[in-house]
Amino acid sequence: MTGIERIGRPITTSIASRRPGASGFSVPLQSANAGATTAATEASAPTLATMLSLQELGGETVQDREARRQGQDILAALADLQRLILSGASDGTALQRLADLAGSVPLATDRRLNAIVSAIVIRARVELARRQL
Repeated sequence: MTGIERIGRPITTSIASRRPGASGFSVPLQSANAGATTAATEASAPTLATMLSLQELGGETVQDREARRQGQDILAALADLQRLILSGASDGTALQRLADLAGSVPLATDRRLNAIVSAIVIRARVELARRQL
């Protein structure tokens, strides 16, 4: 009985020359240097990615986290104050909260973060000065 072995173009080699278990698929062989270069690249790629992710995660200190949180709280207080002013409601408690937050900002160790938080604090102090507080 005859059976279909596979789908595709017929193989031009004779059945006698085929090895048992060979599928007709072949992978091109690489030279020893190309294999070593590929292995070195594959080994260094995860190492570099790991180092970069560790640098991102491990770079923030406790002071930086506190300064970032304080800056976000001041921005939220400024947004609350803005909503109160636009709605015409009393803004006494919002101003007091903003004054408390702007008065106790921890110093960040990251220069860029410190500059951003300082700019936020200056904006809060401007709003407080405009309202005579």
